[in-house]
Amino acid sequence: MKKNVLVTGGAGFIGSHLVGKLLAEGGWHITIVDDLNDFYSPAVKRANLALFADSPDVEFIEADIRNAASLERVFAGRSFNTIVHLAARAGVRPSLAEPQLYIETNINGTTNLLELARSGGVRQFVFGSSSSVYGENKKVPFAEDDPIFNPISPYAATKAAGELICHTYSHLFNIRTVCLRFFTVYGARQRPDLAIHKFTRLIDEEKPIPVFGDGSTRRDYTYIDDIIGGVRAAMAYDGSMHEVFNLGESETTELLRLIELLEAALGKKAIIDRQPPQPGDVPITFADVSKARRLLAYDPRTKIEDGIPKFVEWFRSEKAAGA
Repeated sequence: MKKNVLVTGGAGFIGSHLVGKLLAEGGWHITIVDDLNDFYSPAVKRANLALFADSPDVEFIEADIRNAASLERVFAGRSFNTIVHLAARAGVRPSLAEPQLYIETNINGTTNLLELARSGGVRQFVFGSSSSVYGENKKVPFAEDDPIFNPISPYAATKAAGELICHTYSHLFNIRTVCLRFFTVYGARQRPDLAIHKFTRLIDEEKPIPVFGDGSTRRDYTYIDDIIGGVRAAMAYDGSMHEVFNLGESETTELLRLIELLEAALGKKAIIDRQPPQPGDVPITFADVSKARRLLAYDPRTKIEDGIPKFVEWFRSEKAAGA
């Protein structure tokens, strides 16, 4: 008997990798919900979906999580063992321009799904949160019990709110909610707006790359395979009814060092376009993953020095294929 899982945002970067992982395992029927919005090219998402087009175990439904009625149709006649909620309006900087859209999608959309999980008897709800909830945290590395009440972007605020709503539904309705704080995920099929993908494309085209500030900001870059390992463990987690986990690599890389690694992998020098620091950007992200190691057996293994060449290899293969 196959288990039924709903993956929201399943046409996106992390979501499509999760779908691929579940298909490889077998034993799952996967329903993908995605609205294929134009935050970045819908063609990228359609190409991700095409990877599963021949599988009888994958069903795609185009729906917007902001629309409760369209989600009700998704749940009609279907019973899900697990929901993995990855659909969101992403990105710190865009959220400064459109905070209302982020609130409607990330808060209202999450509430719509939790309400349907409650009425549909779903027992396991995995929520894709973000390291941005920590804001300008002075203590490093960031631990799950650090305060998250000082977000510095609308995006961060909506992710923190999503975690709180998950806790509420867990407490009231006996739904196990597992919130995963992702730390700067990269790898094959990464969103084209994110720094590693954007910088790779611009360096390859010998165009300037925008560097905000002096290049000293540091990020905990996490390879997609490690993230998916953490998501799978969260789907199977049977401990306390509400839990929060950091999923990072637990190492930080300075922006200028990242650029050096990209230059080495591409065999080209970057042209730096200095820009002022951006509102909403944090100086550092750094995950304490000891809790995830202990309770999820989370074991990130891909160092940035290994992950960047893998990403560039994928980038070049896509370029050669005309994608």
